[in-house]
Amino acid sequence: MASIRRELVALIERGAIPREQVARAVALSGLHPSGRAWRVFLDRLLLWLGALALIFGVLFLVAYNWAEMGRWLRFGLVQAALVTAIVVYGSVKGRGVVARAALMAASLLLGVLLALYGQVYQTGADPWQLFFFWAVLMLPWTLVARFDALWILWLGLLNLSLSLYFHAWGGVFGLFVGDMGALRGLFILNTTALAVWELGARRWRWLSLGWPTRLLALGSGIPLTLLVMMRLVDERVALSPSLLVYHLWLMALYIVYRHWRADLFMLAGGCLSIIVVVMLFLGRHLLWQGGAGSFLFLSMTVLALGAMAVFWLKRLHLEMSA
Repeated sequence: MASIRRELVALIERGAIPREQVARAVALSGLHPSGRAWRVFLDRLLLWLGALALIFGVLFLVAYNWAEMGRWLRFGLVQAALVTAIVVYGSVKGRGVVARAALMAASLLLGVLLALYGQVYQTGADPWQLFFFWAVLMLPWTLVARFDALWILWLGLLNLSLSLYFHAWGGVFGLFVGDMGALRGLFILNTTALAVWELGARRWRWLSLGWPTRLLALGSGIPLTLLVMMRLVDERVALSPSLLVYHLWLMALYIVYRHWRADLFMLAGGCLSIIVVVMLFLGRHLLWQGGAGSFLFLSMTVLALGAMAVFWLKRLHLEMSA
């Protein structure tokens, strides 16, 4: 749909479609959803909302009636809902939207069951272990489902467990320590996942949707940008390997999403990261020892960098649409 929209816009801008025929061309292109498309959308929306409502209904029912329920009733309700979701998945033979909604519900209910077990028996485990073992136990379902949203949920659990691990223990074998260690770990995890996802999308069609790779790119770029910002505030900025990794990451981002698989969202994210880093660098050296003129200079710099990024991205958009 996005490619059709770009091609149609390019034809209109080149004057290939007369102005009086634009409305008819838009109608024939199928950009506006039909009545059947709206029915399918509402059907799937209500299906997912209903599945989430049932999950949270079970969760809130147990939480609200905690004092009145015995442990066996609590476990029975959650396990019954979990088994029901698995039965629904098997009854439709693992195909279609209903199967995906059922398996997503089962995965979420698995987390509810683990949280209930930890709360009832007070195992003393750290919070990161809940999300880590949740990810481990739902991995077979994730492999079977071939469902991108379930993979994103699985990666989100790994990100959360990694962050909580650093918050509890502060490092891994002395290699990654503190907040910077957590950011390095998140950057490595999400960058690896992004690379594997992009390579897998060339072989498996169900991985070719754009939104998961963009989420993973945010999970890769935000920690690295924060790492560079923390290093810029540090006096030992010249000795930091984070700047080298940052430059390599920007080069890889440009090569992959400019020449290998064009994606303006990824390139716009890289531009935003550069603007943030440059402004922090200038602010560190100007605001702490400058006067009112420093604010004017920084304001003009932000406008200039933003205008340059918009001009470059707009030119790329025209090239991609040609």
